[in-house]
Amino acid sequence: MASIFGFRSRDPVRDRQTDLQRFDRLAKLFDQIAAEIEAEKAGLEGRYKSTAANAAFLVEAMENGSASTSKGSDVSAMTNSILNCERRISELARQKGLMKELRHSLDAIVEDGADRSASQSAARAIPGKL
Repeated sequence: MASIFGFRSRDPVRDRQTDLQRFDRLAKLFDQIAAEIEAEKAGLEGRYKSTAANAAFLVEAMENGSASTSKGSDVSAMTNSILNCERRISELARQKGLMKELRHSLDAIVEDGADRSASQSAARAIPGKL
């Protein structure tokens, strides 16, 4: 029975600090992933614009007769590249939205924990409340 009375729990303030450190690491990870997604998307958008411009100029040159119609395979390859870029950019936009939702959920969890800690501290300050 003596061991039951010797049990001590950690200070809630220390628990909260530990939780905040853990949540901070997670928030930084979400932010890092979002930045990686944005960097990939920006790079793709640049290549997309360049490829689209090149394809347009090539088609125009073919129509004007200043480029061989055998360049049609190049136009086809550029078109496929453009379509792949569009699909990837769309997927990256979806992933970016997901990271934003996860980050928002994490912020809500941290805020909820802060509200709970404050109400528990207030309850301890009032005699007769738990």
